[in-house]
Amino acid sequence: MKYTQLGRTGLKVSRLVLGTMNFGPQTDETDSHVIMDAALDAGINYFDTANVYGWGENKGRTEEIIGSWFAQGGGRRDRTVLATKVYGNMAADGETVWPNHDKLSALNIRRAVEGSLKRLGTDYIDIYQFHHIDRRTPFDEIWQAIDVLIQQGKILYAGSSNFPGYKIAQANEAAARRGMVGLVSEQCLYNLYERRAEMEVVPAAQDYGLGVIPWSPLHGGLLGGVIRKETSGGRRASGRTAEALADSAVRAQVQAYEELLDKHGLEPGEAALAWLLTRPGVTGPIVGPRTAEQLRSALRALELELSDEVLSGLDEIFPGPGPSPEAFAW
Repeated sequence: MKYTQLGRTGLKVSRLVLGTMNFGPQTDETDSHVIMDAALDAGINYFDTANVYGWGENKGRTEEIIGSWFAQGGGRRDRTVLATKVYGNMAADGETVWPNHDKLSALNIRRAVEGSLKRLGTDYIDIYQFHHIDRRTPFDEIWQAIDVLIQQGKILYAGSSNFPGYKIAQANEAAARRGMVGLVSEQCLYNLYERRAEMEVVPAAQDYGLGVIPWSPLHGGLLGGVIRKETSGGRRASGRTAEALADSAVRAQVQAYEELLDKHGLEPGEAALAWLLTRPGVTGPIVGPRTAEQLRSALRALELELSDEVLSGLDEIFPGPGPSPEAFAW
């Protein structure tokens, strides 16, 4: 396993991040524990979750599964860099959402962090992330709440998720005025197919010293060899992936992608992860395995070195938007 600093911090994290969103909804507690043990044994020390994971009537269930894994001891908590998120309400689907039970008010941050700590069975969170921007709450209030939690030892760092570039700038300028470190990471939708983050989010993160943590690195399976699986009688695309492939232009693009990788003897999913590891500013992509085999496949991406021919071919198939403002102004 290779490690790097998380943005401008002294915190060392693995170049792959274990995403836990499937723990509970798709992977039961026992199998989730097996995957987490395998990840830790492979050297992955950065685990990502959110208070709402579990979804529906089971919001919080994913944090509980991680908490029961920590409770087994063996240095699990000590070796893990734990990241969770705050923003969404914790009411079950269909239940009344009370005022102040969501978003980023100081009140909800205080309430949410206590709930996460209880479910996770720990007394501190390494990286506490804002799951979305809050258009109504000023950053001065947010940072005041975070400063209290840092002083109490309940969190160590703050990060963002799904922030546009200008909000990263606003957040860190507000933090600087208070003499605080500010955001240290940004989780964003970023992969070969979806490269808009390269226009402003990634540059803003680099300028302010945030580690970039891409989520959905396979774009919901679109970059995981979906056409190959269809033609070989395997699992057929569903949901957003099937909708995307219904567009003939997208299908041709994905077909060209798979053919390029077949030519070079590369597995699509592993190559998509390896490509992200070459991108400037990227700390490590989030992989969200449902099974231990999916985790092993993701780990193989660390061993890949994509040739210049493959990298240029990928850029031709999935061209990036280019830098801002040239991408939209000239």
